[in-house]
Amino acid sequence: MSGLIMALQLILGLGLLVFVHEGGHFLAARCFGIRVTKFYLFFDTGFSLFKCKKIQGKWRFKFLSRNLPDTEEVKDENGEPVLDEKGKKKLKIIDVTKLPDDDWRKYPEHTEYGIGWLPFGGYCQISGMIDETQSIENLASEPQPYEYRAHPAWQRLIVILAGVTVNLIVGVGLFAMLLGVYEKEYLPNRAVTDGMYAYANGRAIGFQSGDKILLVDGKEVERVEDATSPRIYFGAIVTVERAGDTMDVVVTDKAYSLLKKGGAFLQPFNYPFYVDSLLSDMPADKAGLQKYDKILSINDTILTPSWGAFAENIRLFKGEEVRLQILRDGDTLSKVLVTDSNGLVGVLASTPDYKTIPYTSGQCLRYGWKDAMSMLYLNIKGLGKVFSGEDKVKDSVAGPIGIAQIYGGTWQWSRFWYITGLLSLILAFMNVLPIPGLDGGHALFCLAELVTGKKIPESFLQYAQTIGMLLLFILMILIIGNDIFKLFS
Repeated sequence: MSGLIMALQLILGLGLLVFVHEGGHFLAARCFGIRVTKFYLFFDTGFSLFKCKKIQGKWRFKFLSRNLPDTEEVKDENGEPVLDEKGKKKLKIIDVTKLPDDDWRKYPEHTEYGIGWLPFGGYCQISGMIDETQSIENLASEPQPYEYRAHPAWQRLIVILAGVTVNLIVGVGLFAMLLGVYEKEYLPNRAVTDGMYAYANGRAIGFQSGDKILLVDGKEVERVEDATSPRIYFGAIVTVERAGDTMDVVVTDKAYSLLKKGGAFLQPFNYPFYVDSLLSDMPADKAGLQKYDKILSINDTILTPSWGAFAENIRLFKGEEVRLQILRDGDTLSKVLVTDSNGLVGVLASTPDYKTIPYTSGQCLRYGWKDAMSMLYLNIKGLGKVFSGEDKVKDSVAGPIGIAQIYGGTWQWSRFWYITGLLSLILAFMNVLPIPGLDGGHALFCLAELVTGKKIPESFLQYAQTIGMLLLFILMILIIGNDIFKLFS
């Protein structure tokens, strides 16, 4: 069941992102009067699950229908195929005026909308554009006013960049929505009067429990989320108040290696605590702990003056017998128990009176943008470490299987929207890279034309598109193969 939930989340998440991305191209093209021949969610290689088109004022629908070609062979007077200089059969665009009235290809002025059977990706087929949906044979005739190639370079550039722009907007919008709908309020950094609890990772890079974070790279920190942001661990100067003194903790980008291994660095858990409640049938409950008990130490040697200290250290004894020294009504007692396989005992701690502040609409947008850009920054830095050789590709790159596992086997909407928002940002960044076959490659050619004032030959565009798609296809095979390898390793 969990595998099905993973797959459904993956299909829904990627489907939404593809829809908005291709929708950006579609709207921009239509704004400039460029014809969009097809708009498909998922790929329809061979046939489509569903498609519709407006013909002579009426919407027509088809289900499980075979795709028909838009080109045909060029034949000589004897009806034999004509070959080009490479010995391949020449193709030409089908003369739509000769098609029967019930053939949808006869009405190219209207967009065909559909859903393909392969639930990854999708496309927006723009008339007169060399991309993965059509080749140079489609452009053998003179450019028409409604075609992409007939419009000025600046308009084509906008059409190309519209997809990644929409992905960026959607990513930021989802991060803002998460703050307003799910989190609703934030903990001000100044409210954490007990300072931060420094876990092992935090202590390894120079922090200490009780540190009060004042500045990050010289800027005041408003939210606790900003004081503990993973972005810090790619390199930052963090100004803290420690035992009444102000000092700088210089974090180098080497902290990234610890971030990759997982585990917390800093959390606002440095407050003293007592047992607020117990989970029934968990080790602490069975051992006889009670509400208001104050846990003083673990095995007499590990002191637990704060909730962070107890939560971190009790996990070191997974499935082991431990002795907790507790204070109850002025008396010191010992309780022996066996932790569960995760090192948990079922204690819910009291919480300090830290006052939270509700997010305003403006703050949701502002912090949504900030959080989105921080996550995008982290992924770009991580990709840079892959290219520099600091990280292994197999450990840092995920394909469909890896992404499905990130979504998880349980459906939590807040987690779903967070991952989808993050993927939208990553999709925007990856697509804008200047690689032939991606939006960034098309944008690069448009920029070159704007600078030089000369159009790039369509034969070169076709060659670049072919090479780019081949490289992307090989890359996808390697990524999916890596997913499968990690799945069984």
